Amino acid sequence: MDDHADVVVLGMGPGGEEVAGKLAEAGLDVVGIEKQLLGGECPYWGCVPSKMMIRAANLLAEGRRIPGMAGSSTVHPDWTPVARRIRDDATDNWDDRVAVERFEGKGGRFVRGVGVIEAPNRVRAGDYTVTASRALVIGTGTEAAIPPVDGLAGVGYWINRDAIETEHVPASLIVLGGGAIGLELAQMFARFGSEVTIVEAMERILSVEEPESSALLSDVLQREGLTVRANTGAKHVAADGDAIRVDLDDGSSVRGNHLLVATGRRADLHSIKAGNAGIDESARWIKVDATLRAAPGVWAVGDITGQGAFTHVAMYQADICVDDILGRKATPADYRALPRVTFTDPEVGATGLTESQARERGVNVRTGSTKVSSSARGWIHKAGNDGFIKLIEDADRGVLVGATSAGPVGGEVLSMLTLAVHAEVPVTTLRHMIYAYPTFHRGVEDALRDLRD
Repeated sequence: MDDHADVVVLGMGPGGEEVAGKLAEAGLDVVGIEKQLLGGECPYWGCVPSKMMIRAANLLAEGRRIPGMAGSSTVHPDWTPVARRIRDDATDNWDDRVAVERFEGKGGRFVRGVGVIEAPNRVRAGDYTVTASRALVIGTGTEAAIPPVDGLAGVGYWINRDAIETEHVPASLIVLGGGAIGLELAQMFARFGSEVTIVEAMERILSVEEPESSALLSDVLQREGLTVRANTGAKHVAADGDAIRVDLDDGSSVRGNHLLVATGRRADLHSIKAGNAGIDESARWIKVDATLRAAPGVWAVGDITGQGAFTHVAMYQADICVDDILGRKATPADYRALPRVTFTDPEVGATGLTESQARERGVNVRTGSTKVSSSARGWIHKAGNDGFIKLIEDADRGVLVGATSAGPVGGEVLSMLTLAVHAEVPVTTLRHMIYAYPTFHRGVEDALRDLRD
């Protein structure tokens, strides 16, 4: 079948769905093509169900913190209601019928299939071919990156999707990868009773963030009984009876009933034949300009642009892309205050540049920090009050270029710091604000006092 439309959106994850829906509401004829579930990773295997799991695990942790503060407690984890809530409430048993009906209700046309680009304005999905008269938008996202570890392909390892869909908590679990996804799932399963070992090839876990964040989480996780093996990679994987054995670079081995591979994400530009749209298929990501244009008549949004694998980035980009396609004046994309949160306990929120990134860019750096436990709210909170606030100032301009807020509600405290970095609020103005007492965000005031060369 040969078809025509104003716009074709290839990949209906959060960004693609937002672009397709808004353009359809604007009166354009839009065809959305998705090979899996409309909505993508986030609502079915990512942010939404994983945070339900983390919420449940955090409740267990809070229950265990009652002794010494409010009485006594005995906590008995039960995975059944967690799995049920994810299956029935969050994902409709991994059925996207509601999402498809929502999109079609806006006037869009949905095609399920593996889309391949045949020309900058033409996409084929099976026997169906559609030509766009106005725009092609690519939002095919990323997939789990599987490292080339000897023997890995021969064992039944998990990726994040398997962890989200599981009906049972493994007795023991090895997690390859100490990034955000690996750490969140590792802590969550450990709180439900799994014996967890984290293996990270980099020098430290959460290596993209501040060293202080890595040290904090490493300490917290080990206090909770997890084993953290950083600065050593997996060399060989093999079945070992009813378990899996992972031989490490340092000559040691670790064993577990299950193996979770959480070593990052990758885009596959070759499989969608992005070259036919004038895009370099050998690149890691699709390079886009400030209005998300990748080539004449072609836009890209979401993870595939390499601006962070975050739903909020995809949605932010989608609005810019829509404005540009509709001929409106689009506000150029600005990532200098990109917020990101690792939803461990404590949460690690960060925005803008880390200290090392700022120094690498030649910024005259001044830093300030404070511990959550030294604040009045941290002292009141007591159990589970691990964390800190760190500020990165461009001393020449007198503005913040980055910040980290780690603590019980680190992601929420981050909001004011993201605004400060994005709006380039002068540090002198931040110093003269009124900070509510006693709050966690009041720690920002303490960190400001600590700013020093």
